[in-house]
Amino acid sequence: MSEELLHKHFAPYTAKKGEEYMSSKQLTHFRTILETLKLELMSDIERTVHTMQDEATVFADPNDRASQETDIAIELRNRDRERKLIKKIEETIDRIENGDYGYCNGCGVEIGIKRLEARPTATLCIDCKTLEEVRERQIAK
Repeated sequence: MSEELLHKHFAPYTAKKGEEYMSSKQLTHFRTILETLKLELMSDIERTVHTMQDEATVFADPNDRASQETDIAIELRNRDRERKLIKKIEETIDRIENGDYGYCNGCGVEIGIKRLEARPTATLCIDCKTLEEVRERQIAK
C-alpha cells in the first residue's frame, strides 16, 4: 500500500474561488486522507504478522527454505518502508495540528494543493524538492 493508491479512495480537492489556502475544509480533507492511509498501512502490517506466523513452515529442501527466507525478507523490507511512512504520516498530522501543513520547510511558500494531493506528506515545494534532488545526485557522483 502506498500513497499512489490514495486516488482510488478520495476525489481531489477543488478549491473554491477566493478560498483561503489551507482553510479548515482543506485541512480536514488532507487529515482524512492521511488517517485513512495510516489505518490501511497498519492493517497491512497486522495482516503480514499473522500471515508470517501462520505460514511458519520448515522446509527440508534447502531451495524451498531459501525461497521462503527470501520471501520473508522482501515482505519485512516492505513493512519497514510502511512503518517509516506511518511515522511520516504521524509527523504530517502533527504539522496540520500545529498550523504548519501545506507550507514548505525550505522556503516557507505554499506547497500547493495539487502537489499535496499527489503526496500528502510533502514538506517541500516543488522548487526546493527539485533542488534537493539535484544536490543528492551531485553528492552521489
